[in-house]
Amino acid sequence: MHASSPGRRAVLAGTAAAAALATLPVSPGRAEAAAPAADRYRWRNAVQGGTGFITGVLFHPSVRGLAYARTDIGGAYRWDDRTGRWIPLTDHIGWDDWNLLGVEAMAVDPAHPDRLYLALGTYAQPWAGNGAVLRSQDRGATWKRTDLTVKLGANEDGRGCGERLLVDPRDSDTLWLGTRHDGLLKSTDRGAHWQPAAFPATPGATGQGVTLLVAAGRAVYAGWGDSDGTAGRANLYRTTDGTTWEAVPGQPSGAAARVPVRAAYDRHARELYVTYADAPGPNGQSDGSVHKLRTTDGKWTEVTPVRPGGATPDGGTDSFGYGGCAVDARHPGTVVVSTNNRWSLVDTLYRTTDGGRTWTSLKEGAVLDVSETPYLKWGGDEPKFGWWIQAVALDPFDSRNLVYGTGATLYGTRDLRHWAPRVSGLEEASVRQLLSPPAGRAHLISGCGDIGVMYHERLTASPSRGMASDPVFGTATGLALAAARPGYVVRAGWGENGNGAWSDDGGRTWAPFGSQPDMARSAPGPIAAGADGSVLLWSFGPAHPGYRSADNGATWTEIPTFPKGAVPVADPVDPDRFHAFDTTTGTLFASTDGGRTFTAGASGLSSGDGEFQLTAAPGRSGDLWLSLKGDGLHRSTDGGASFAKVGSCRAAYTLGFGKAAAGASYPAVYLVGSVGTITAVYRSDDEARTWTRINDDRHQWGWTGAAITGDPRVYGRVYVATNGRGVQYGEPV
Repeated sequence: MHASSPGRRAVLAGTAAAAALATLPVSPGRAEAAAPAADRYRWRNAVQGGTGFITGVLFHPSVRGLAYARTDIGGAYRWDDRTGRWIPLTDHIGWDDWNLLGVEAMAVDPAHPDRLYLALGTYAQPWAGNGAVLRSQDRGATWKRTDLTVKLGANEDGRGCGERLLVDPRDSDTLWLGTRHDGLLKSTDRGAHWQPAAFPATPGATGQGVTLLVAAGRAVYAGWGDSDGTAGRANLYRTTDGTTWEAVPGQPSGAAARVPVRAAYDRHARELYVTYADAPGPNGQSDGSVHKLRTTDGKWTEVTPVRPGGATPDGGTDSFGYGGCAVDARHPGTVVVSTNNRWSLVDTLYRTTDGGRTWTSLKEGAVLDVSETPYLKWGGDEPKFGWWIQAVALDPFDSRNLVYGTGATLYGTRDLRHWAPRVSGLEEASVRQLLSPPAGRAHLISGCGDIGVMYHERLTASPSRGMASDPVFGTATGLALAAARPGYVVRAGWGENGNGAWSDDGGRTWAPFGSQPDMARSAPGPIAAGADGSVLLWSFGPAHPGYRSADNGATWTEIPTFPKGAVPVADPVDPDRFHAFDTTTGTLFASTDGGRTFTAGASGLSSGDGEFQLTAAPGRSGDLWLSLKGDGLHRSTDGGASFAKVGSCRAAYTLGFGKAAAGASYPAVYLVGSVGTITAVYRSDDEARTWTRINDDRHQWGWTGAAITGDPRVYGRVYVATNGRGVQYGEPV
């Protein structure tokens, strides 16, 4: 679901040994030099409402109202039953540790309710950093950290499996951690140190390894995702002594039982339920099954609600796998499982009250209320019951309190019929673009991965108009307004019914472009609107030239002199002036004839390994700021003919402007960058001569290099795009 990596950034990648290296207190992550004196800011989410893949939910078995949720790129949360909100637990993760904002697995200790454990690591690729384990004794209020020498993959295939982390049922000091490429790890000191555990399966190339760990009485079971499902090749193992693991006898085989996805234990009936699929998911599953093991005598029984492979009304095949699995702690034989990747007939939950002999689908009678998060209508009239359902959880104190995660939200019910999003406080969008118009009803318009563009009438509620429609985008690639005509906004992105649209009411309503260049469907890119909205420039990646429209997108003309793959930037005053930075040569190109032709200006500027941002200061012609990552911040006041390096900061990743401070003649400048050695969020009220840090060690949100903008109407207010924690906005207090 997420195109969410910030790129192959320079991250230390250790060897794939299995021992932990260090135990560190967790605040900002790394010890760094002191930053400039910080202003006190209050930070909150601009509410979108969920918007990401909920990969796991755990109700605490011993404490009523205590639950935790994990996401693939947006950290972990604790449910506050008193306020009915999720509390983020990992916002302290900083820039250098961006790979730790994905949560591979979590675990609670039934005997010690305040203990919580998280296994963190978003990607297991060579360019990503190693994983880490966080452990807390106060439900996630504070943490201690152990850095691992293995990689985890919270945003890779199999991220909905689990849990891969478990407190041993015989000893609260012992923890198990299943990895994708390095087998099974064990800790005997509550997660402070980890060692390889003897495990009979050999890791393969699939990147799955141990898919789940579950306690059944005093035994521990481990699912194995690297088996091909053939008879004799086990994918479920167990230990009864905490030392020796064996393949579980009689386990199911075949494609429908290739990968164990989830498992849950009915302690009253002493039966272990396991959901299977032919692939780990969340995509790519076409077959699956559900089986139960009676642990008293080792008898297996298939209890699959509906076998995949049937015909659909449109003549297709009903292909899917099984995902989530939860048992009712109060009623023996009551179990809920989910289908997954069932696109044709839409995924559902199946519920049994007789140990799997009969099942009822909960989708058909469901009443969905998405008024809290209208974007879930996806531009249509009715929301879907769900997709990518691999997280299902039942409240152990309330049998009718059932939740399930999807690729975009967490639905909950209290009566098994009426469902509504239960995502207050949980925000997981990967944000790409931000606009704060100087006038109009909305103070913020956001462009995101997966959920397109949103128009925020209020910052404290999910946009009432949902996603921008006509057309609906999955992922936004461009968003711009005409500086001298701020009601005119354009957007670009990945859409099934067009890849560009315009608005003349500040983004409340949209109309698709009358036409688009051929490559827009395969490579929609950033877009710019001239100061008065009379000219649009659209870029389509490094293999294509830019295109120009002077009739509101009705027709488009190729610009041969536009540098391929560059991001067009409009001058905010002169409608005939545009700029573009060529990353291959480090050259600034400019147009003074309304984007018809471009000529080279300043050259020899580093491209920052292909990542940069060019920003035009509002209300000033030819005043350009170029952020070049580790090569710092550069400024031109002559329309790009020359640039001077700004000496007050070491690194610049993204920059924006907001309302000027009282008595100042220049807009406030906001920066995600490094002043000294600390990468943070800064504000300057004196044209970047000095900076003030405005975030703190508790509010870092991993990688924040995509976009930042101040509010042109409210001094001090700033909006920060995160890669998994939505839009964060801060205000002085």
